[in-house]
Amino acid sequence: MPSHSGLMTVIERAARKAAPRLRRDFNEVQQLQVSRKGPADFVTMADQRAEQTIFEELSHGRPDWGFLMEERGEVAGDPNKPRFIVDPLDGTSNFLHGIPHFAISIAVEEPMPSGKREITTALVYQPLTDESFWAEKGRGAWHTDQRLRVSARRDLSEALIATGIPFLGHGDFVQWSRIFGAVAPQVAGIRRFGAASLDLAWVAAGRYDGFWESSLQPWDVAAGLLLIKEAGGFVTDFRGGDKPMERNEFLAANDVLHSKLHKLVAGALR
Repeated sequence: MPSHSGLMTVIERAARKAAPRLRRDFNEVQQLQVSRKGPADFVTMADQRAEQTIFEELSHGRPDWGFLMEERGEVAGDPNKPRFIVDPLDGTSNFLHGIPHFAISIAVEEPMPSGKREITTALVYQPLTDESFWAEKGRGAWHTDQRLRVSARRDLSEALIATGIPFLGHGDFVQWSRIFGAVAPQVAGIRRFGAASLDLAWVAAGRYDGFWESSLQPWDVAAGLLLIKEAGGFVTDFRGGDKPMERNEFLAANDVLHSKLHKLVAGALR
């Protein structure tokens, strides 16, 4: 069984401390579906409570580090130290509608000597299934205590691909439609489950064979990107470049499928 670093222990403790309340809130929100007002305000509070718990735990473990968080935004820390990137409830719409597919996502971004910043530690935790997907740079990606590897499939005709679909006020539907039109006829299936962090973790675990999406926030993808890389996969922007975060375009798969998907996506965007 792989041993956690001290940092990963701090991160997993924070996620697990927030999880029981999220599970209770999720059970409660299922009962609220019948109310006329709906559970939207309740879910917003659940999101904020989870973020506060995680913030307190991580701040206690690393008091001089900064944060980038979904709800409270950027919290300054020592600029020479790493910072946490946190989504306390990825899959809020699923949670809101009583759909049991959501996760806590926590990543660590470290300053490099080059001046760039790099994701070096990652956790995606599913509170309902108690699944922990974690990775540390150079130490591989893991599902609890089992090593993760991306899918070994080589044929698009056998591949199951994940994506996110643009919706009200989010995303470029014209671009997405062009990519979908190029990819869908070539693959075994396309899935949209509504939590990008879990989509990426499932690519790392070989459950999905690939993934594409754009218009995501750093806290949606930071942990998942490291999981895929440490599981032997590739993540680029839509043009095959090494700037997925900068371009806000994410294309992920194993080496062979990534090359095939990249050709389809790049061709669709010409």
